[in-house]
Amino acid sequence: MEPNILRVPTVLPLSKRQVFPFFGDASNLGRITPPELRFRILAPQSVAMREGAALDYTIRLWGVPMSWRALIPRWEPPDVFVDEQVRRPYALWHHTHTFTEAAGGTLIDDTVRYVLPMGRLGRIALPIVRAQLQRIFAYRQEAVRRILVGENS
Repeated sequence: MEPNILRVPTVLPLSKRQVFPFFGDASNLGRITPPELRFRILAPQSVAMREGAALDYTIRLWGVPMSWRALIPRWEPPDVFVDEQVRRPYALWHHTHTFTEAAGGTLIDDTVRYVLPMGRLGRIALPIVRAQLQRIFAYRQEAVRRILVGENS
């Protein structure tokens, strides 16, 4: 099945050396995730982000608890890193975070390639899931701006 692609660009008036460390700290994931998802990292202490790191966490989507495991197969500060889901809920989740110097700041480009599970049933649910992902990433953009720059979009 051909993956779906979600691309969310965000420009901040900061250098990538100022921006990247925020994303390199896994404890910030909860700060940029909508509260109703109840994001929680399962590790007892902060995970050191690096190539090969594993992140185990839980979320609640429409009230249903889900566990998720992601690996970091690529870690190149301050330019790019990738997280890939290796356990639930998607059949494929490949999230590339790219940080590029742009006029007056940094372009953060989140590109997610994803495939829903359950074949035809997953394809039927795609419009709902796509809308939910767009809403989650819009929240994330706003939260990143508020936290790092102190502004609301």
